[in-house]
Amino acid sequence: MAKAQGISRMAVQRIWDRHGLKPHLTKTFKLSGDKRFVEKLYDVVGLYLNPPDKAMVLCVDEKSQIQALDRTSQDCRSRRGVAGQ
Repeated sequence: MAKAQGISRMAVQRIWDRHGLKPHLTKTFKLSGDKRFVEKLYDVVGLYLNPPDKAMVLCVDEKSQIQALDRTSQDCRSRRGVAGQ
């Protein structure tokens, strides 16, 4: 990544550390099957790099592989003095 961006290896490490990124711990990566993925990616990244005047960019992290736990489950009930998970 450093070579591709023309910066030092330590600069990449500092950026990762600053943003809490740990790509070395990622075991899998799922690439979108959307035929317009690259086009959409450029649109989204473009908004971050060059936002229009008076624009607001909102980001939603979709985690389609994670299912919500049933709140009626004994393990999920809130208890006094215990923070939610």
